[in-house]
Amino acid sequence: MDAMKVLVIFSALIFSCQSSKVLELSDRFLELRGESTWMIMFYAPWCGHCKKLEPVWSHVAQALYGTDIRVGRVDCTRFTAMASEFVVKGYPTIMFIQGDTRHTYRGDRTRDDIVGYALRMANPPVQPLSTYHHLKDTINQGHLFFLYAGMKEGQLWESFKSLADDERPHNFFYSIDASCMSEFTDLETNPAILVFKDDTHYYFPVPADEEIANDISPLNETLADWIVHERFPLFSKITHGNMQHLWKMRKVLIMAVVEEHRVGVITTDESDENYVDGYKFKDMVESVIRTNRDKYHEHFQFGWTGSPDIANSIAMERLPLPSLLAVNTSNMYHYLPEDPAHHLTPAVIEIFLDSIIGGSAPSYGGDSYPMRAYRVFYNGKTSLEDMWHGNPVLTAVLFGLPLGFLSLICYSIWCSDIMDADEDEDEHEKKE
Repeated sequence: MDAMKVLVIFSALIFSCQSSKVLELSDRFLELRGESTWMIMFYAPWCGHCKKLEPVWSHVAQALYGTDIRVGRVDCTRFTAMASEFVVKGYPTIMFIQGDTRHTYRGDRTRDDIVGYALRMANPPVQPLSTYHHLKDTINQGHLFFLYAGMKEGQLWESFKSLADDERPHNFFYSIDASCMSEFTDLETNPAILVFKDDTHYYFPVPADEEIANDISPLNETLADWIVHERFPLFSKITHGNMQHLWKMRKVLIMAVVEEHRVGVITTDESDENYVDGYKFKDMVESVIRTNRDKYHEHFQFGWTGSPDIANSIAMERLPLPSLLAVNTSNMYHYLPEDPAHHLTPAVIEIFLDSIIGGSAPSYGGDSYPMRAYRVFYNGKTSLEDMWHGNPVLTAVLFGLPLGFLSLICYSIWCSDIMDADEDEDEHEKKE
């Protein structure tokens, strides 16, 4: 089937909104998708999260326009065959589809995150860079990426390529000839593996040849651990979408907790006598890791969150804003500094971090079954409180009606014997 026929077929089953590059798909997509590459949003018109994603999805389509990746959406309430074929269990569901291959996107619903995911999935796991200028352009894009420099042979290359295939949903992986690196830097080893982030680069400590001569498994494990440890910037934003990946780092997560009213706008309460500016607090926490990377990078991953509910769920209490929270991602124990936010300085934070490393800092929580049960209870209670504060009438209806019906059913079951007994007693008195 030539390109003209494909164009005619798709024009019959797809109509494009004039104000957007997003293509509306129908059930006929199942018959005619071929080997094309798609990013598709499965949605329902009544879904609030879907409506919130719509403008972001339009920006995704605009960003990917001109590439081989088409961006579409499907109304699953109208085209149920699509929802059944792709096993859509919730709305919105974002899926990368290439021929018979499909992958569900589980990251943050921002334009840059979705576009980066689409480009990584549509390209080879390891994308080649042919010249130093291509490397320079990639560095200037500002995203974190891993680079293999050297001949594409041997156990190091095989291990890098295998891990790139598994990890490409999360990070970019590139390769380049070692000779192209001479204009940039002198490689510590040849071949070498580097991570580019935070306007600099760091090397993977390549083991000696004799250590991997007979068994590549230790190399795979060591490289996989290094990639997991280096896959985030020194100071990254912590969101619901990347929490599961932060948990895999098996480090202590240092979290500056502020409240982000909307993207890029941190709210502060200037009426508080102990008022602490959220921006300055976040910058102060970041300065600690920037000036002490060699000391703390092995033990900690630093970041900040504008969603206090993430930190509150870990601490199982409503933390004051701003706050500093440390959580051990291996066992869910968390740590809180003794000083309030307005007394914290970089020096005080360093003392707090040193106490965690030394094991003298008081720990709370954990991952025991009682703690898991309490965490579920706390999250449920907090969600109910938020619903009540947001819309008390709707909350009362949602929970009042079922409770009313349940009470009526219980009354009819438990009190029926009493009513029957009273009737029997009345009949017995009449007979006498």
